[in-house]
Amino acid sequence: MTIYNFSAGPAVLPKPVLLQAQSELLDYQSTGMSVLEMSHRSKAFDDIIKSAESLLRELMAIPNNYKVLFLQGGASTQFTMIPLNLAKGKKAYYCVAGS
Repeated sequence: MTIYNFSAGPAVLPKPVLLQAQSELLDYQSTGMSVLEMSHRSKAFDDIIKSAESLLRELMAIPNNYKVLFLQGGASTQFTMIPLNLAKGKKAYYCVAGS
C-alpha cells in the first residue's frame, strides 16, 4: 500500500520520478557515483543546480533581475536570516509568537 505524505516538508512524488531516482542512485548519468556522493563543485552537480534554477524560474515566472537561492535549514532558519541580515552587524530583536 502506498502512503501519501501531505505534511509540510517532504511531498508526494510521481512514481516515474521515484523510479528514475532509484535507477540513478548508484550511478548518476554515467558519472560513476551517486548524486549523494558528488561534490557540490563538480560539473555534474553544477548542471543539476543550473537546470533546477532554470526550471524554477520557468515554473514561477521569476525574472532575471531576481536571485534564486537554494538554502538549507528549513523555514525556521530562513525566517531567522531576515532579521540577521537587516541588522547589518548591529543588535536586533524580533519576536517569535508561536509555532
